[in-house]
Amino acid sequence: MSNEFAVQFTPQEMIVVAGARTLENNKVVFAGTGLPMVAITLAQLTHAPGIIPVFEAGAVGSLLTRGLPLSVGCSRTTSKAMYLQGLNSAFELAQRGYCDYGFIGGAEIDMYGNLNSTMIGAFPEGYQKPALRLPGSGGASDMASSCERTIIIMVHEKRRFTEKLNYLTSPGYLDGSSGARQRAGLVGQGPYRVITTRAVLGFDEETRRMKLLATLPGETVSSVQENTGFELLVDPNVREFEPPTQEEIRLIREEIDPHGYFIKRKA
Repeated sequence: MSNEFAVQFTPQEMIVVAGARTLENNKVVFAGTGLPMVAITLAQLTHAPGIIPVFEAGAVGSLLTRGLPLSVGCSRTTSKAMYLQGLNSAFELAQRGYCDYGFIGGAEIDMYGNLNSTMIGAFPEGYQKPALRLPGSGGASDMASSCERTIIIMVHEKRRFTEKLNYLTSPGYLDGSSGARQRAGLVGQGPYRVITTRAVLGFDEETRRMKLLATLPGETVSSVQENTGFELLVDPNVREFEPPTQEEIRLIREEIDPHGYFIKRKA
């Protein structure tokens, strides 16, 4: 096999690998559409075969061996599932505390892990006339509210990492104050990791502010901060994240998403 897989990878492939490595074996993971599903499948095929995925349409415990689902309602999400009970049942699992992680994306994020996937611009014109209408919450707000922790996967650009969201779709730590989520009636603990095209980030336990934990290949602390619209905290033990292995890239390209539905082949 050529060495090119060991040295050449796209930003999307990198964040999928980082997302997969963040997942632990034998955890229940509520999966969003797209890159989260790719990351979960990669984790199942490598270090975490015991992951139990939950899909919004109701499939639980599927083995994603019949091809990559194109959405959370795709029939492929039901392959070898433990059970299939419908949307209400899937969200009930999260509300009762049975989902360890919710794996979601967004268009904008602030320093407290709040996400926007609804709209850009338009104020003061109002919600009905945005400059850009985004897909909306789907089940993401419910996942961010009820899953024990959330993992966020997104492109890292200054316009996306902003001090003030255009719209709050999925709650993180809200205003960052102590007990803010509990006062709002949210049962989950909040954001755990943000996996981006530049870094792996977490959150400070006291201030709830976003903290840089690791830089992805080719990035530095300075380059990550330059592409962030607010000041990041930096972990004193910030590290360089290991690049994808040859086998991880092979699995993504040849077995998980060979048609490039979610993973672009060119950087």
